[in-house]
This record gives sequence, structure tokens and C-alpha cells, in this order.
Amino acid sequence: MEKGRLEAFTDGVMAIIVTIMVLEIKVPAGASFSALAAGAPVLGAYALSFVNVGIFWTNHHHIFQATKKVNGKVLLANLFLLFWLSLMPFTIRWMDDTSFQSLPTASYGVVLSMCGLGYTLLERTIIAADPANAKLAAAVGADFKAKASFALAVVSVPMAFVRPWIAIAIYVAVALLWFVPDRRVEAHFKA
Repeated sequence: MEKGRLEAFTDGVMAIIVTIMVLEIKVPAGASFSALAAGAPVLGAYALSFVNVGIFWTNHHHIFQATKKVNGKVLLANLFLLFWLSLMPFTIRWMDDTSFQSLPTASYGVVLSMCGLGYTLLERTIIAADPANAKLAAAVGADFKAKASFALAVVSVPMAFVRPWIAIAIYVAVALLWFVPDRRVEAHFKA
């Protein structure tokens, strides 16, 4: 099975996700700064979601640079990740429509958690598909950053019911943790 088809499909799905997210943003109700400011929360949610999709896409690109073998399990793990990423437009729209109430804000944390789980599952499935690729396994290592961001995303869910802004702050912290792309794979293969 060729990895190029999987990468092309993933690129296409992620492009569609970003397109749907931007199409979900409502145009301001007027031509004033106050009308624009009224839409600032959803623009912020869009920006955060765009960054998160970009983080997953960038890291997906890095891991597939080092991937040599793809099998059916890798395809399924990739689809699992894409499914959860595809729910980001829904969650930001729901948060906007409900003025960032607890349940919709918590749903973003669930989606972010499941995306993190999906990415980790994809990494592990790729490594299992090609045990001879010891460099990839070494480059991924214990993946502290992924574990920490997953734990933060999980914690954000109940925090949304305490105060939605706490969950949103956690979402921003997770994005900042990953804002500089994970270069472990590239660095390991250049050596």
C-alpha cells in the first residue's frame, strides 16, 4: 500500500475542514468596529481551531516523512484521527451559537482529546506496521508533549462546567505547547 494516497487524502480532508470552519463564521451585522468586535469570540475560536488543525497537519507531515510502510490498520487509525478533526467546525459553531456555554465548550475539549488520542494511535500503528523502522520509534520516544497535551485536554472538559473560560485557557495553552512544530522526527532522520 502506498503512503502517498493516504497523505493526499489527509491533506484534502484537512483542507475541507479548514474551509468549513471559515465558512461557518458569520459576517458582522454592520460596518462598525463594534459589529466586528461582537464577532471576536468566534473569530478567536476559529483561529484556535485553525492552529490546532495546522498542528495536527504539520505533525502528520513529519511522521509520514519517516513512514515507510502503511497497512490497513494505519489507514483506520488515520481515519479515526480525521473523524475527530472533522468535528472541530461543529464544535466552534456550537460554542458560538450558545455564547460559549459549558457543554459546547466542553465538547471542544472532548474533540481535542480524541484528536490527541487519534494522533497517538496513528503513531503507534505506524510503528507497529514497520518494526524494522527503529529510527521512527526512537524519534517518537515516550512522547511527553503528546501525553501532557492529552491530559490537559481531558482536564479541560470538566473545567468547562466550572467556568468555560478556564477550558478555553487550557485549549490555548495546549496550542501554545505545540505551536512550534514537533521536530523530533525531522531531527532524528537528519542525523
